[in-house]
Amino acid sequence: MKTLNLGILAHVDAGKTSLTERLLHAAGVIDELGSVDQGSTRTDTLALERRRGITIRSAVVSFPIGDVTVNLIDTPGHPDFIAEVERVLDVLDGAVLVVSAVEGVQAQTRVLMRTLRRLGIPALIFVNKIDRRGAAYGEVLDAVRARLAPSGVAMSAVTGLGTRAAAVTPAADPRLAELLADHDETLLAAYVDDRPITDRRLRQALTRQARDGLAHPVFFGSAITGAGVPALMDGIRDLLPAAEGDASGPPSGAVFKVERGPAGERLAYVRMFSGTLRVRDTVPGHGKVTAIGVFDRGTAVRADAVGAGRIGLLSGLGGIRVGDYIGDYIGDQFADQHADHAADHAADHVIDHHADRVADRVGIRVGPARGRVRRHFAPPSLETVVTPVRAADRGALHAALTQLAEQDPLIGLRQDDVRQETYVSLYGEVQKEVIQQTLAEEFGLDVTFEETTTICVERPAGTGAAAEFIAQGGNPFLGTVGLRVEPGPIGSGVTFRLAVELGSMPYTFMRAVEETARQTLQQGLHGWEVIDCAVTLTHTGYWARQSHSHGVFDKSMSSTAGDFRNLTPLVLMDALKQAGTRVHEPLHRFHLEIPADLLGGVLPVLSRLRAVPTGSRPHGDTYRIEGTVPAALVHGLERALPSLTRGEGVLETAFDRYQRVPGPPPARRRIGHDPRNRKEYLLHVVRMV
Repeated sequence: MKTLNLGILAHVDAGKTSLTERLLHAAGVIDELGSVDQGSTRTDTLALERRRGITIRSAVVSFPIGDVTVNLIDTPGHPDFIAEVERVLDVLDGAVLVVSAVEGVQAQTRVLMRTLRRLGIPALIFVNKIDRRGAAYGEVLDAVRARLAPSGVAMSAVTGLGTRAAAVTPAADPRLAELLADHDETLLAAYVDDRPITDRRLRQALTRQARDGLAHPVFFGSAITGAGVPALMDGIRDLLPAAEGDASGPPSGAVFKVERGPAGERLAYVRMFSGTLRVRDTVPGHGKVTAIGVFDRGTAVRADAVGAGRIGLLSGLGGIRVGDYIGDYIGDQFADQHADHAADHAADHVIDHHADRVADRVGIRVGPARGRVRRHFAPPSLETVVTPVRAADRGALHAALTQLAEQDPLIGLRQDDVRQETYVSLYGEVQKEVIQQTLAEEFGLDVTFEETTTICVERPAGTGAAAEFIAQGGNPFLGTVGLRVEPGPIGSGVTFRLAVELGSMPYTFMRAVEETARQTLQQGLHGWEVIDCAVTLTHTGYWARQSHSHGVFDKSMSSTAGDFRNLTPLVLMDALKQAGTRVHEPLHRFHLEIPADLLGGVLPVLSRLRAVPTGSRPHGDTYRIEGTVPAALVHGLERALPSLTRGEGVLETAFDRYQRVPGPPPARRRIGHDPRNRKEYLLHVVRMV
């Protein structure tokens, strides 16, 4: 049988978990439909998910449609859990984007569709809830084409709209030939010449364009009543591409989810792109596979192997994390990047010869067919301090948060051992509540949170350079390090280059300098992470390994990697001080729809919240305003909107970019010992030694 790895994506409450239940029921996998309200759905397994009625963690179930086995991944809809969606995208063959026929196209729906189109993931659109009062057909279809997919093709008509008797019948979109002609020259010529086009020809073009992500078939229905679901299932089977991959090739796969089993063992969900992984195979760096599960008819069943195109549940791989790869396949995109940097490799003596190290340098990861791990959505823009109610629970709290971070790598942890504080990065307040309840229910830990703050970043303002030389100027370390810091291109992260010969000192020492530089830049002059920064190693020097006549190694006469790890932060901070940095805050773009008669009262509020409109236009009896607003003030805008707009305002926001903070730069509380303070830092190093 063919395999299709399918994602179900939607704005919160659009009904995607209910649709998952209906698909499983229609395929004969379950006998009774689960209910989100009653907490009995197959994919929402966490007690917290069942109680709150929302999906928090992605879940995998499987069902057959004819000769296709569908591995369906149900993802969260709430924007606070967008990280769960992000890690799934690179393992999908296709997606179903669920839209509510009542609420229409919503903020998260637009973000998801833009991402699917950017990644070239084919998607069907399912307009759910046609049985609900207030459901619309033409208006929603127009909104889909205007705000989601201009090539949205209606696949059905609806009768009894807005009632429990709502039904769906197959119908050809009267604009089908026009929509498909945009991506088919032969069809365009026939359409322009007004030549007859057969239904078969149109169906072939629709299938091809849907599988290529150029056309987006739109199905209407109801997950609760089942109306329209059989047609959707036919569309999933016929209009989305099955998984590809050579089962006899070298094993290559991507880990997109990690969880703990009943005995606390680590379980890794992996999508195999090529090859076959078997029980007792060794995964370099992570150990031996002790058990494999594959998904069949709703559950994971034991298997001896998992092959290309399938999703496996692996046991025995200690230390494996979300985003790790199995195998060493280098994707086409990585190869292109590698070729682009070939000249740099010759001219600047790039430090890394091996593919994985080159990948680190240019900001990508060695991986399967899609090439590199990319950040599809904005990073978390909020941070808070989490503190145990009982001081004795500090160690247990850190262990629990570390385990949660295994399952969600974007739960960024910062541990300040000096102040005994733990910082957690977040997407929103709901995520904070979920973390608090999870710690209480799964780990027995009562915690409190400080006020949430916005996470800023720093960028170098200019160029700076510094150096420390062995046995000169009070340098207590047996190493010479010189570094130059300068601005890098927007979005480049941190790049590290050499302006010295590779053989000027041992590779392990150079690697120590690079790794420490990257770690040090997690906290810049104002305490924020430094991004878009190019660091160049300009000076090196060391004392070769020496020993006494009786062969005993003498540390006092020989350089070690520790010397370079301790010296690099001092040099880097001196160079950064010379360059200077500017603090930038996250900026969101917003789309606001308000009653036209309230425009005069809303604009002054936007100004007070530092929102900058970039365009506005009337639309019937409403006014649409687009612009940007600092992320820190989005919550204030959301709270003010209902009273400003009689409850009729609709606000959509999404991360856009970072912008320089006006006025004095805000400082972030630093963790650990500060290399900007040379005396304090050296005292700390001496104590550690």
